Amino acid sequence: MALLTLKGIGKRYRQGEVEVEALHGVDLSMEEGEFAALVGPSGSGKTTLLNLIGGLDAPSQGSAHLNGTDIAALDEAALSDFRLYQLGFIFQAYNLVPVLSALENVELVMVLQGRPAAERRERALHYLRLVGLEQLTDRRPSALSGGQQQRVAVARALAAGPRLVLADEPTANLDSENAAALLDVMHRLSHEEKTTFLFSTHDPRVVERAERIITLRDGRIADDRRVTPDHDH
Repeated sequence: MALLTLKGIGKRYRQGEVEVEALHGVDLSMEEGEFAALVGPSGSGKTTLLNLIGGLDAPSQGSAHLNGTDIAALDEAALSDFRLYQLGFIFQAYNLVPVLSALENVELVMVLQGRPAAERRERALHYLRLVGLEQLTDRRPSALSGGQQQRVAVARALAAGPRLVLADEPTANLDSENAAALLDVMHRLSHEEKTTFLFSTHDPRVVERAERIITLRDGRIADDRRVTPDHDH
C-alpha cells in the first residue's frame, strides 16, 4: 500500500477579485522510503502541494491520504496529533524557538509527543551529531548562522521519527559541503529507516541526488520519473 495517495487534488483561492487555481487535479502516490524532488518554476504550485499534504491547508477538491488516513477529514485536534506523529516539516524560515538552545529546539517535538526525557535527549544529540552540530548544542538560534539554524531544523524534523518529511528548499542557505552532508544523512534515513522524503526545490544539488523527480507546471504534474541518482558530487 502506498504511504501517500493524492487523488484529483485541486486548490483555488482568491487574490482580491481574482480566483487563482493553484493546483488542477493532481494525482500522486508515494511509497515508503522514497527520496523525491518536486521541481518546477516559481508559481507552479510546489509549496501549495506541500501545504496540502502536510494538512496546513485544505484542498478545494480531491483527497489526500497518508498512511491510510484521509487528511482533509481530520478536525483541528486530530490534525495536529497526526502532524506530530506522522510528519516532519523543514521550512525555509527554520521556525526555531528563539529562547531555546539548539538541543531544546530539537527535543521540542518529542516533548509534545510525550517521549521520556532521557530518550529525547539521546535522540536529539544523535541527530545534531548527524548534521554536524554536536559542538553547538547549547547555543540559541541567534548565536547560530543561517546554515546552522537550517541544520537544527532538519535535526528537529528527523528526531521525531516521522513517516514523511516535507522539505521546502531545505538546502537554500547551505554551502556545498553542508548541503551534501545533509543530503547524505536524509538519503541514509530513507533507506535505513524507510522515511519518505519529498523536497520542493530549485537546487540542482538536491535534484541530482533524488531518486524520483516530479515536475509541476501551472498546477499540474508535467512529468514524473524515477531516476538513478548521481552520487559523485
